[in-house]
Amino acid sequence: MTTQQIADVATDRNDTIAAIKAALKARSRKTWSVTGGRGTAWGWIRIIAPPARRGEFGSMTDADIAELSALFGETVHHQGISIPASSAHRREYLERAIGQTPTDIAQPYWD
Repeated sequence: MTTQQIADVATDRNDTIAAIKAALKARSRKTWSVTGGRGTAWGWIRIIAPPARRGEFGSMTDADIAELSALFGETVHHQGISIPASSAHRREYLERAIGQTPTDIAQPYWD
């Protein structure tokens, strides 16, 4: 994807979800759960192993934590990755999912 295509996709939550899911499948050859929030968290996106690969309390296995950490180039929590509801965050994590170095690191928009 070009920088402009990434920026265009990142303006829409559902398009970003589909693009991240496809990029992770292409790079890892595994399915990952990439879902949008609901209610007041509607714009947020969560990335985690699918339920079939999670442990007793919904946590990812150590192997999935390590793999998702490698795919995104950052340490991942056992509950997955939460992407805030902003196009800057979506763009950063879409670039990471594709395997690119993020052009900008998104900053928190809350106090």
